[in-house]
Amino acid sequence: MIRVLIADDHAIVRQGLKLILSETSDMSVAGEADSGLHALKLAREGKWDVALLDISMPDKNGIDVLKIIKGEFPKQPVLMLSMHPEEHYAIRALKAGASGYLTKQSAPALLVTAIRQVASGRKYVSPELAEKLASTLGGDTDRPLHENLSDREYQVLCLIASGKPLSEIAETLSLSAKTVSVYRARLLEKMNLKNNAELTHYGIKHQLVE
Repeated sequence: MIRVLIADDHAIVRQGLKLILSETSDMSVAGEADSGLHALKLAREGKWDVALLDISMPDKNGIDVLKIIKGEFPKQPVLMLSMHPEEHYAIRALKAGASGYLTKQSAPALLVTAIRQVASGRKYVSPELAEKLASTLGGDTDRPLHENLSDREYQVLCLIASGKPLSEIAETLSLSAKTVSVYRARLLEKMNLKNNAELTHYGIKHQLVE
């Protein structure tokens, strides 16, 4: 029996995931968390085989939670499940230690396949993502500028492009406003952009805005 820990801040999504697992004979729900910090608490307290982790959670970003879980439970597979398209976060998630990445638009059968695959110690990626990974490893020079950003810089970029004020970004990422300003300055320099307006234009152009 594969014990699955579910972490998503939307109750409807968690209910849907539990329904899919309940109809699968070799899987059970080990626990469900509605935030990043709650996910960490359950991961430390309970017994589980695979964690299903959302990227966007209110108190702690899923990538940050992933890094902590992999630091404490390096052998435990984590499958990222997100509303964001693969090109936004998948490669970052895999580099941070995820065993796979699925969008929430994926068919239930695909989710079940992915869980079984990562539970057996293998990685799960779609054919499209595998091709993108091959391009990245091959040193593809046509990669967009935002792929050169650190995870935190990328998070700041997406939030600025979404129109979030500095104070709200700081609160969302659990950082000081001063630290957020430092990340903003770094990403502006790396991307050769001048201000928030240009960042927003870039984010919309590359579909980084929710």
